[in-house]
Amino acid sequence: MSRIDDLPPLRDVIAAHGLRAKKSMGQNFLLDLNLTSRIARASGPLAGASVLEVGPGPGGLTRGLLAEGARRVLAVEKDERCLPALAEIAAAYPGRLEVLSGDALDVDVTARLDRPWRVVANLPYNIGTELLVRWLTPRDWPPAWESLTLMFQKEVAERIVAAPGSKAYGRLAVLAQWRSEVRIVLTLPPEAFAPPPKVASAVIHLTALPEPRFPADADVLERVVAKGFNQRRKMLRAALKGLAPDIEDRLRAAGLDPTERAEQVPIEGWCSLARTLG
Repeated sequence: MSRIDDLPPLRDVIAAHGLRAKKSMGQNFLLDLNLTSRIARASGPLAGASVLEVGPGPGGLTRGLLAEGARRVLAVEKDERCLPALAEIAAAYPGRLEVLSGDALDVDVTARLDRPWRVVANLPYNIGTELLVRWLTPRDWPPAWESLTLMFQKEVAERIVAAPGSKAYGRLAVLAQWRSEVRIVLTLPPEAFAPPPKVASAVIHLTALPEPRFPADADVLERVVAKGFNQRRKMLRAALKGLAPDIEDRLRAAGLDPTERAEQVPIEGWCSLARTLG
């Protein structure tokens, strides 16, 4: 593996600091610095960019972002064991890396980054989808971020880019494609990680659209698709029962057939329904 900076190889860093990935924290460390640099580049040219990284662990992707020219990286890390390794990276890149100790679900980073910022992260598996939904559903749009370059389990990534009518199409696809352009940019095998997960991983890149594709209230849309796809085998009138006493009338007003199933409804249909319920 080629060097991207003057810091030690990641395996040496992990050994020196006694770091072992914790399953309880959804950790899988990506050790190949060539791959971390490829993920960094997948976010676009980094010169002058402000970047949020969630769950940097021993800092492989952090080093990729900095080596590729990110002006500033804010790394949010819950695992205090990783902080000394990240401090070494901060010392090697003076003034360009800020490490924030805490849970990404609880930390407000908006005042710490210059807008628009990017998110580039190998997300911990146990909080990845929740963070994605939060980034996709702010009340105001465009958001504070301009793009998201995120690693997920490959199955989750495929759900995010899925088309209506496919088995993978669901809540994540609707919310992601409603307000952004999204594509898979890289697939990684289990053996790229330590410890190797049981499944392959994939990196997706989302670019925020200037405006949503169709008008809808984000909170209402998220609630409607969550309920609709929670019982995806049922007809819409049964899956959405409880949202409104006249749900069949609301469905018809949105141009939807109450006997359809959730995976048959395109994004425009979900937005139309959200407007009738909003």
